[in-house]
Parts: sequence; C-alpha cells; structure tokens
Amino acid sequence: MTKHPDENRLDNPPWFALATKQAHLGQRGELAARYHPDVAAFAGVANTTPEAFRQLGLLLAAGEHVLLTAVEPLPPVEGMHAERLFAVCQMVDTAEAASAPQEDVRRLGAVDAPAMLALALETKPGPFGTRTHEMGNYIGIRDGGRLVAMAGERMRFDGYTEISAVCVNDANRGKGIAGRLMNVLRREIRGRGETPFLHVRDDNATAIGLYERLGFRTRQTFHLYRVGFG
Repeated sequence: MTKHPDENRLDNPPWFALATKQAHLGQRGELAARYHPDVAAFAGVANTTPEAFRQLGLLLAAGEHVLLTAVEPLPPVEGMHAERLFAVCQMVDTAEAASAPQEDVRRLGAVDAPAMLALALETKPGPFGTRTHEMGNYIGIRDGGRLVAMAGERMRFDGYTEISAVCVNDANRGKGIAGRLMNVLRREIRGRGETPFLHVRDDNATAIGLYERLGFRTRQTFHLYRVGFG
C-alpha cells in the first residue's frame, strides 16, 4: 500500500483540496476557502483562529451557510453561528481492491448531471450539487436508461482522493453494486499512486460495515458543523 508522510492533511481535507488541486472550484483567502455553492457545500480554514473565521465570513453571502469539519469542537467566534450537526468517521483504504466487473459501468459527466442529482436526491448519500461531478471521476450503472447507482471522487489533494456519493436506488440494493463501483474507483486511485479515503456518518452502521469489508479503517472522527455569519 502506498504511504504518504503528510497524513496530517487528512485532518483538514477541504482546506488542502481548495489550496491545491481544486482551487479552481472555489474561492480562497490566505486562511480560509470555500467551494462554489453549486460544486459543494464545504469550506475549510487553515486554523481555528478568529482571523481565519473572519476571512471565511468574507467569502459567504449574507444568510449563506457552509459545512465545516473539525477534529475538536469549534471555538466561539464573535459574529459566527456554528451548529453541530453530527459526527463523521473518516476511513482510509488499507487494502488492495479486488478486480471488479465493469461491463455495465459507465463514465458520468456533465450530460449526466441531472440524472446524478436526481439519484442523489432520492438516495441522500450526502451533499450533492449541480456541479459536484466536476470534482473528480464519477461512474455509474443504468437500468433501462435510468441511472440507478453511482460513486465518484470528491475532495482531492496531494497523495489522497476521497470517494463519495456512493449510492444505489432501493430496487437495486443488496446486489453488491456499491462495493463493485467502489472497487473500480479504488483501483483507479491506487493506479495514480494515491490513497482512497471517505467520510461516513458515525451512526451509519450498514455503510461502515461495507467499507470495513472492503478494507477501509477508521482513522479519525470529525464534528460536522453548519456555519454562518451575521
């Protein structure tokens, strides 16, 4: 398994992604960054100083909110409203991905964006916008022309790529499709010399069980906050 010395970057994926490979997908100041709203709801700060949060506030429109992950509870900051939503487990791939059949797997892109958004709204894998597909490679399976399953890449920075939006509609669950799509992505990410990781609610035992069977192990637990200013 490829190992990277800068594993501490995994404690702050949005910041490192927006500071490097995904800078074109958002806005950034010296100490704060956020994705364009139609790409992703996430933002990041370089540290938890009042100045970093002040800069984040400057990137948001009046009444706008973003999602922030934090290892420790966020400190109180004047003018900032932070609502803790739930805990999120960060899991890192520690095994080689099994070979997966790909005959029915299709690449997804801009032309598929409406179908991808519809599937995300139906299955609720997490935040998904009209331009989320621009964050990385997305793949899916169609049944009778309808998109019924997908998985893709979200946050990306040196040495690491996040797997996200893993979802299958109700009629096709229990067929091993989610694991198969993940294995395709895992092999591609490994082929680039990167390590796959993902995030999942800490109370989603079904998903965590699947990821553990594939070889993912929990590395960190985050607080997920909804943050606004004013």
